[in-house]
Amino acid sequence: MEEEKTLLQQIRDKEREFSKKIETVKQETDAQIAAARNEREVTISEARRSAKTAAEEFFRKEKQKTEREIERMKKAADIETEAARVKGERNRQQTVKKIVGYVIME
Repeated sequence: MEEEKTLLQQIRDKEREFSKKIETVKQETDAQIAAARNEREVTISEARRSAKTAAEEFFRKEKQKTEREIERMKKAADIETEAARVKGERNRQQTVKKIVGYVIME
């Protein structure tokens, strides 16, 4: 019976040994998982910051382009307006004569 206890005790000792090894491996695995999660969070945060910076830079550049285009269009409109005013001034006297002629039926 003592041999059986010894054999049984040996089995129990092996079970405890394996149980400790399993627990150690589980703790190491949990630590690796936690480290990977932390690394993932850091990577995601960095990616978000980088994306935000890139988006802000893109917005700033596009806004500058748009403002330059608006300024160019305003200048072109001013030039066209001035050209129309000059042309109107040049033709005003003839136009007034024609209008007066039609009104008084010359």
